[in-house]
Amino acid sequence: MLNFITAILSNPAFILGIIAAVGLIALRKSTSDIIKGTLKTLFGFLILQAGSGIIVNALVPFSTMFTSAFGLHGIVAEDNSLVAAVQVVLGKETALIMVFSFLINLVLARFTPWKYIFLTGHMMFSFAGTMAITLDQMGVTGVKAIVIGSVVQGISMVLFPAISQRFVRKVTGNDSVAFGFWGSSWISLSGWVGGLLGDKTKSSEDMKVPKSLDFLKDMSVLMGIVMVLVYVVTALFVDPAKMADITQGQNTFLFAIINALTFVAGVLVLLQGVRMFLGEIIPAFKGVGEKIVPGAKPALDVPIFYSFAPVAVTIGFLAAMVGGLLVTFISKWLPVVVLPSVIGLFFMGGAAGVFGNAVGGRRGAVVGGFFLGFTFSLLIALAYPLIDVGKYGVQGLWFASPDAVIVVILMRLIGMLFGV
Repeated sequence: MLNFITAILSNPAFILGIIAAVGLIALRKSTSDIIKGTLKTLFGFLILQAGSGIIVNALVPFSTMFTSAFGLHGIVAEDNSLVAAVQVVLGKETALIMVFSFLINLVLARFTPWKYIFLTGHMMFSFAGTMAITLDQMGVTGVKAIVIGSVVQGISMVLFPAISQRFVRKVTGNDSVAFGFWGSSWISLSGWVGGLLGDKTKSSEDMKVPKSLDFLKDMSVLMGIVMVLVYVVTALFVDPAKMADITQGQNTFLFAIINALTFVAGVLVLLQGVRMFLGEIIPAFKGVGEKIVPGAKPALDVPIFYSFAPVAVTIGFLAAMVGGLLVTFISKWLPVVVLPSVIGLFFMGGAAGVFGNAVGGRRGAVVGGFFLGFTFSLLIALAYPLIDVGKYGVQGLWFASPDAVIVVILMRLIGMLFGV
């Protein structure tokens, strides 16, 4: 039963499908509307996931090329892979923390002013694993670890969306959804910094270009050109023998171009899924808010914001890459070399661009993306000594979610204060 519940909570498509069905039933919709709304919610989210999968698959070879091209060795911030790797040791604690924290989230949403229900399943899993690892390294195990981890995660599932909500309203123009992602506070902070140095009247989505370059106003075309240049230039610096191994015998330039364009195709798929998914889940969630948890808002994953400023996504990602690379190249003065987490920099940097653009225009998108890439990588490097994942036989990986890292730092400091 525990495995079944954990499997459901680990799959956001199932969670959201159930939420949509419950909401529509609570609104007393017809059987036909309930079936359509539930399935279209599932389809939209599965399309979103498919787009994310395409993006990740296109970024993996780029990350390999980049590491090889510049001879860098260190850690990659990727907490889902890290948490998955320790499940043999901490699987029970992770599962129970995940289940009980969700129940705590529902209770807090029902009886406190924080009306947020965290629905990003893989984020719930990664945070539960982070709690299990952190508490284990503090010498807290068994029931005590499950209780503490569940309470900390349950509170975090409403606290961090609450922190970000005023910034979410600036992006979306309404108060119907919240931010359910363990980087929301850092993305919001980055957007705020971008707003301080930007100009809201000059949106990234309204950039004026000569008529001969009018094609650059199309987000997909602009992103395609930029990504092809990034991939091809990186490939030029890779040793030919290593490149042949990466491409498995394909032509280097063709491989780089196809992967760059595949990345863009993944973004387009993701955006289509976002539009379809939001179009169904928001009306259905009103049933949950009205009948079960009055006033509740669904806290959803980071890609839901990309459709509000697609050009800013590209700007934020590229600026975040620059900021992350800067930290990589100064890492010899830091506790560990943090290699560019291209996947994390895309998803968070793109969102930082959107948030920065909402309050600071295109300059805000650049500043927000750069600030996120630089400070995110710096945070990982400085916090690295607090958790030794080598204890579990894991090498080359560390936590990637800024909100979770902030919680880890606070827990370790509290533990040191009380001699734990």
